[in-house]
Amino acid sequence: MKENIYLRKIRKREGDWDNSKYPFSIPVIRDFTELRFEKSVTYIIGGNGSGKSTLLEAIAVLLRINPEGGSRHFNFHTEETHSSLHEALIASQASLSYRDTYFFRAESYYNVISEINRRDLNMYYGHLNYHEFSHGEGFMKLLEHRLTGKGIYIFDEPEAALSFQNQLLFLLWLKDVVKKGAQIIIATHSPVILSYPNASINEIKDGQLIPTRYCDCSVYRDLYGFLLNREGCLRELGLFNDG
Repeated sequence: MKENIYLRKIRKREGDWDNSKYPFSIPVIRDFTELRFEKSVTYIIGGNGSGKSTLLEAIAVLLRINPEGGSRHFNFHTEETHSSLHEALIASQASLSYRDTYFFRAESYYNVISEINRRDLNMYYGHLNYHEFSHGEGFMKLLEHRLTGKGIYIFDEPEAALSFQNQLLFLLWLKDVVKKGAQIIIATHSPVILSYPNASINEIKDGQLIPTRYCDCSVYRDLYGFLLNREGCLRELGLFNDG
């Protein structure tokens, strides 16, 4: 299958960036040179504080998407908290033929839904008030009614909204929307969300962004090891009283 590549690469500008201040104090940002997109689905993974969400946010801003979430036309903010990283990056686009952009950010999605209601934009979201649904239900409605076409869709930790079963349905949505021409970029901690076949996976390790395979990712290996030896892991944490 032909890959959907609209955003081909992001790279860091030459410049005297202050590595003592956020976000350049984050090792992966300090040492970042470029990231190439060669698959329809690209993952960026890493531990808390590793810089993956900061990098995703900068990609969204480079594409003129609202850093709190939503599309290019969502020019609102509750607080200016996004970093200056986008100023240090250059985006190389292989094609401008995509029709849509969207940034799903779990931590600020409530604000996006409030803005949709305030602007009376529910017609683009299935004529629904997403505040009347649970977080997970609303997210699935978003996939069904809004993120349906040829676009660049960016997700920061979508698993925050989703049960195990809905994470599986998210994979089915990925398959469908990729067939329709979408390019997807995802940051996740979920080995289920991460399991989409033939995707590009980039893991932040020791401050470096490293291409890796699914079965070599720490998020997969750690959970797999825990499930194989749950009692042993809990005993190591002192959660079993053997006395």
